[in-house]
Amino acid sequence: MMSRSPEKFKVKYGPCALVAGASEGLGAAYAEALAQRGLNLALLARRKDKLETLARTLREKYPVEISCHPVDLGDYGQAKKIIGALDVSIGLLVYNAAYCPIGLMEETSEDQLAQVVAVNVKAPLLLAKLLSAKMIGNHRGGIVLMSSLAGTQGSPKLAAYAASKAFNAILAEGLWQELKPHGIDVIASVAGAVITPGYRQAQQAKAPGTLTAREVAEQTLKALGKYPIVVPGGVNKIARFFMGRLLPRTLAIKLMSANTGSLT
Repeated sequence: MMSRSPEKFKVKYGPCALVAGASEGLGAAYAEALAQRGLNLALLARRKDKLETLARTLREKYPVEISCHPVDLGDYGQAKKIIGALDVSIGLLVYNAAYCPIGLMEETSEDQLAQVVAVNVKAPLLLAKLLSAKMIGNHRGGIVLMSSLAGTQGSPKLAAYAASKAFNAILAEGLWQELKPHGIDVIASVAGAVITPGYRQAQQAKAPGTLTAREVAEQTLKALGKYPIVVPGGVNKIARFFMGRLLPRTLAIKLMSANTGSLT
């Protein structure tokens, strides 16, 4: 069940939500959850065909307007140009796009590391700045940033990705306090393993606490407006508490290394 009625959700965060990284998996789950709540959608991702397939499916199920915008979110200038041309009022930003090269730092190229910063750090930071300006003028709105349990501590073989996800959690906490007086809600979703196409390729076995994309999207949207951080799933909440609060950092890193060692 939804934490607030679809009508109230639409008034607070409508009329349109922008979902960055919306082509499949978690982004598609957010898109459907928002369409179910009556929000029109602007969908951004690299693959035009997947965006249009998702849009057709959602239009058949929900009476909402959906526009698709193929864009490399590592190119902020291009993304800003597309958003500037939108003839809609964006009341909610969901930034789900992420780039995650798997491997040791010595095996990761400079271009890959620069892409991590461009997609995972620069884009959500500047899009939050860009879209919150109009939200401030409207005295309402919301921002959802995706973080990860990998960002709770150092994560070998995911070092740059994990650091970028820690950035998003801390950014959300700061913006949560800054934007609250303007009627804008901000939250970071600190997700554990999520069943997505990318996860299936990187991880053969299902990790403890693995959730469906729908479960993560729903739990995050229900927590929007209540907390600056949400950790979907009971097992994941316990894991974050132990890894981040109780265990010595060195032990937490070693345990994470045991979990990420099989990633390919």
